[in-house]
Amino acid sequence: MSQPITAADKTFIALRDDIVEGRIEAGSKLSETELSTKFAVSRAVIREAINRLESCHIVERKANVGARVVALSPQGLIELYQVRESLEGMAARLAATNMTDEEIADLSALLQSHFDEVKGGESYYQEAGDVDFHYRIILGSKNKHLISMLFDGIYHLVRMYRVQLGMAEPRVTTAYDEHKHIVQAILNRDAELAEMLMRRHILYSKNSIEHKLL
Repeated sequence: MSQPITAADKTFIALRDDIVEGRIEAGSKLSETELSTKFAVSRAVIREAINRLESCHIVERKANVGARVVALSPQGLIELYQVRESLEGMAARLAATNMTDEEIADLSALLQSHFDEVKGGESYYQEAGDVDFHYRIILGSKNKHLISMLFDGIYHLVRMYRVQLGMAEPRVTTAYDEHKHIVQAILNRDAELAEMLMRRHILYSKNSIEHKLL
């Protein structure tokens, strides 16, 4: 991901991370005055950051209410994950064709580095960015429109559900196994199988998170 350059970029990234990681609660109202004090920037910078967060789908504006962080709900999860399943399934299909042998080897190495975490029974959680398994596969699709729809569109809202509601055993171990099978399908250049496994993997993740919202 691009490095923050301006004060506006830094504010946007800091505010986005606070929302995604739950330091600013889902469903809470955003006050330009309070945020400008907190981040020591002008209200105009905060307004710009809020506009950008709205396009990431993690903030919404309502008449007579103003800007709020989106609430995490079962219906919101279902709709988001229907789109995610379709787009990331397509990304896995394209990755099986378009990733270089070196990129696939790096993906396998990344997965191997997660093995000890899973073996130790620790939460199988990867930080967003270059180390994230899904991030590598989306980039590996080499389709700029698809990458933009996921990263600039729904990716931060997906992270918000994942980070705040997460995965617990036994989902941790099964998610790792599913990742392993997806990598194998990509390694075998089996685009159809890679897509099917990714779609199924995301459906299972959705079911796991949904239980925590009910």
